[in-house]
Amino acid sequence: MKIGELSRRTGVSVRMLRYYEGEGLLAPQRTDAGYRDYGSEEEQTVRRIKMLGAAGMTLETIQRLLPCVRSNDPAFTPCNELRKILAQQVGLIDERIETLSQSRTILAGYLASVN
Repeated sequence: MKIGELSRRTGVSVRMLRYYEGEGLLAPQRTDAGYRDYGSEEEQTVRRIKMLGAAGMTLETIQRLLPCVRSNDPAFTPCNELRKILAQQVGLIDERIETLSQSRTILAGYLASVN
């Protein structure tokens, strides 16, 4: 399929698909005329990238984790860095939760003082 069709099927912009390719996340075949020719494997890869991105992972982390992801479910094939990557991501989320909690406490205090 051409890049526009992949974009429609996955909801990812053509520009972002080209970016993924430039970052080495996608490697479509090329037609004799030089057009990108995406298959079902690339479509599944894009869906996995979206799934990991929705979990709050950066593209850099996704690049490291993607080889371990073998389906669109949150299931992984064991690979060397899997535990390390996931532990780092959980730690980053915990830090964000703590920061948001502190911000909420401050804002709630301000709100209480103006009522």
